[in-house]
Amino acid sequence: MKDGQEKRRVSTTAVIAGVCGLALVTGGGLAWWTANRSQTADTQSAAPTTAPALSPSPAESPAVIIPVPPPTPVQVPQAQVPQALVPKSPQPKPLQQTDTLTVQVYWIKGAIGKFEAVPTKVAVKQADNPDAVLQVAFNSLLAGPKDASVSSEIPQGTKLRSLNVKSEGVYVDLSREFTSGGGSSSMTSRLGQVIYTATSLKPNTKVWISVEGKPLELLGGEGLEVAQPSTRQSFDKNFPL
Repeated sequence: MKDGQEKRRVSTTAVIAGVCGLALVTGGGLAWWTANRSQTADTQSAAPTTAPALSPSPAESPAVIIPVPPPTPVQVPQAQVPQALVPKSPQPKPLQQTDTLTVQVYWIKGAIGKFEAVPTKVAVKQADNPDAVLQVAFNSLLAGPKDASVSSEIPQGTKLRSLNVKSEGVYVDLSREFTSGGGSSSMTSRLGQVIYTATSLKPNTKVWISVEGKPLELLGGEGLEVAQPSTRQSFDKNFPL
């Protein structure tokens, strides 16, 4: 009887041990499966997920600039100012054109027995032609001086027959009265008056003198020789006044 009870105890113990072993095996398998599943879940949760593209919110949308045209200025009509109150700007005065030229006429003034040539200024209007300018000067010379302090050795009645200004010099043609009367001093003085007056526009120009259309070579009864052409320099050298 004791052997039978011991056999039952052994059988029961074996069954319990088997059940326990099966429970352990089953528990281990469940634990392994649970662990693997949790790791898979963690791996899947740790993997980056691509978020779906979201449409930008109104606050994040880029601003759209719409050009606004500038406001049209409103023209305000100005008050009408009476013309009488509007200040007028001064009108510039027109420039006066000066067509007057001054030319010199030479007279004689005696001083201690020596004759001196004295120039007198004569104004010529519309002096655009040198021929006309010198003609006015010679007309004044042949008319005689108006100043009593000077004199002229050119005989009265002497006339200007012609006067021409050319590129090479001045050509003067006088009437025959120019050679009449007087001594050598008078002849020298009248010759100097003609030469200096003819060169009043250009002092270094040359002068050709003729009487009644013929070149003047000898002047006066003493035969005063006249160089053709004559200049101020040649006259001062040959006939010092």
